[in-house]
Amino acid sequence: MEEPAGPTSRAAISTRVVQGSQFLDEQTGALAPPLVVSATFNHANPQGLSYGRDHNPTWTLLERAVADLEEATDGVAFSSGMAGVAAVLELVPDRGVVVLARDSYTGSRLLLRDLAGQGRCEVRLVDATDLTAVTAAVEGAALLFVETLGNPLLSVPDLLGCSRAAHAQGALLAVDNTLATPLLCRPLELGADLVVHSASKYIGGHDDLILGLVLTRATELAERLRHLRTSRGGCPGQLEAWLALRGLRTLDVRLRRQTENASWLAGRLAQRGAVSRVHYPGLAEHHQHALAKSRFSSGFGAMISIELEADAATTERFCSATRIWANATSLGSVGSLLERRGRWEGEEYLPAGLVRLSVGIEDRADLLSDLDQALSAAGLAG
Repeated sequence: MEEPAGPTSRAAISTRVVQGSQFLDEQTGALAPPLVVSATFNHANPQGLSYGRDHNPTWTLLERAVADLEEATDGVAFSSGMAGVAAVLELVPDRGVVVLARDSYTGSRLLLRDLAGQGRCEVRLVDATDLTAVTAAVEGAALLFVETLGNPLLSVPDLLGCSRAAHAQGALLAVDNTLATPLLCRPLELGADLVVHSASKYIGGHDDLILGLVLTRATELAERLRHLRTSRGGCPGQLEAWLALRGLRTLDVRLRRQTENASWLAGRLAQRGAVSRVHYPGLAEHHQHALAKSRFSSGFGAMISIELEADAATTERFCSATRIWANATSLGSVGSLLERRGRWEGEEYLPAGLVRLSVGIEDRADLLSDLDQALSAAGLAG
């Protein structure tokens, strides 16, 4: 496989998101990167490839492309976002302390609950938007793990403040950047040591792959992560990596449309009588709007959470009554998704009427009309 024929690092990120995965086969002129499916490699190959659990050229191209967008020096692809999270947690010494943002993906919280139950580590949950609380919680910790945009309440931690608090204690800062993507925020520039992505979401963008990535500027951390991937067997599928490369090339145009739709919808939903609260940092009245505006380079993301004045059963009827929005779990696809988050284990603490919306690229007026008719179908005021 030839080296990618991408631009210099000085190109705009909207250019690099397309060109970073560009490939040129000098013998055939092919521009699409090949899907390398081989699990075994002849020992005489010039790249030193040996076995498919250790490395694959398609993975490497994806890792380099996303690392460039995150301003990282290295990236490691995993079989899923949770495999990447698990590898990051393996960096914590035995019985070490992990501080986790309370507003975090339920999979991360449940994994840490299991590890703590096994005596593997101590877990401290913290309001990551409260720097005083974060500073107290990281005392003696090995890892602080937060999200650029909290899932599902869309909270916005001060990443620069979090990095200072963590590093003052000798702790690593890991940031799940799935909801923001490197197009909106690059946590490594704000002091993070590790950035995690579920590439199943915005990077892939089409509901057709499961894959994760961890990015870093620290060679030693990348080497440890790569060893963990090989030794634990968390390697991604070759097809999934290839699909992620293809999805990555349209990330900028997809996310721009999704973010524009989300911003418009959030303002309209805030005016609906059945909606008691809208969680979206792009709203001027959001209590973290000023921080979000200073941190996000080109918009506030395509996720919205709303709280309905309704019980769980009524909220489920609302979610089931939509015609355009799919009542399904996940996010980041070109198609709009919504679901009541309190239905899941580990998220029972959320308000019964909280609905998370992943805004797609459909016509925004159609999306709003569909939500309005679903409110009416559920017996809620529009």
